[in-house]
Amino acid sequence: MKKLINTPGRYVDEALGGMLAAHRETFASHGRSGRVIVRARTKPAGRVGLATGGGFGHLPLFAGYVGEGLLDSCAVGDVFAGPSMDNVAEALEAADRSAGVLAIIGNYGGDRMVFTMASEARRSAGHAAELVIGNDDIASAVEAEGTSRRGVAGLLFAFKVAGAAAESGLPLERCRTVAARMVERCRTIGVALSPCILPARGKPTFEIDGDTIEMGMGIHGEKGVWRGPLKRADALVDEMLERLTAELPIAVGSRVAVLCNSLGATPLEELYILYRRIAEVLDRRGVTTVRPLVGHYVTSMEMAGASISLALLDAELEPLLLAPTASPFWPDR
Repeated sequence: MKKLINTPGRYVDEALGGMLAAHRETFASHGRSGRVIVRARTKPAGRVGLATGGGFGHLPLFAGYVGEGLLDSCAVGDVFAGPSMDNVAEALEAADRSAGVLAIIGNYGGDRMVFTMASEARRSAGHAAELVIGNDDIASAVEAEGTSRRGVAGLLFAFKVAGAAAESGLPLERCRTVAARMVERCRTIGVALSPCILPARGKPTFEIDGDTIEMGMGIHGEKGVWRGPLKRADALVDEMLERLTAELPIAVGSRVAVLCNSLGATPLEELYILYRRIAEVLDRRGVTTVRPLVGHYVTSMEMAGASISLALLDAELEPLLLAPTASPFWPDR
């Protein structure tokens, strides 16, 4: 294992420490363990609070999307392991600005359990709390079993529209509705070329031959839909888009948000090769791309590969997606 670390046991806390030091104007640490990240400047009282949480190793997801126009807090777990109940409870409390809290999380068993319990505890104490669960990874289950699908890069779009809704002063139920609608209208699929190495284990999370790829592999190395020889970039994009659009009612005139995301090691140059083909295919179908994102947005340590997310917009979701933010990981333009 070759990593620029001190000790595996300090990996998460030292990485968070560096993120906080580099972006003091955006992030602050909260709670007894230091594993809750909050805004450096809290939003005004009377606005809905937004929280999330999940395992470490996917930066900028989850903690990187705390900031103005996005989330208010994030509970951070160990590498590829969900946050503790105490940290989730602290994250929900920190996000509360007296108008209720909406938590948006990925569809993973441990995360669902602790966020459900913490949300129920807040409701029992007289505080409004809602939960939206992302499930955009189409390779993780068939469409008929969509509620069991994993939440991956598409979570970012739900964070963004709910964050803008909360920032504008919309009530909790409206924030929950727009987040849930974005989840319903978003799909993601990835392709992996090589594994990552968890610091505590010191060995790859899975094995894959040098000339082999796996379509649909999850961000923790979960099994995909097929494994086979490496293909040309255009052929991979064509298959990925075909799988995504088979589930979304995209037609001539549709407006779609696109995320072309590196899983960690794949460089920006290769992402632009992929996005070039994405744009060609969507343009040919008469689809307008809105606010395309190309870069490292949801990673899996140093895994090589990429994911593509499509989000079908409507008259309410598009302005929320385009609303301004103050986040180092969501570039406004």
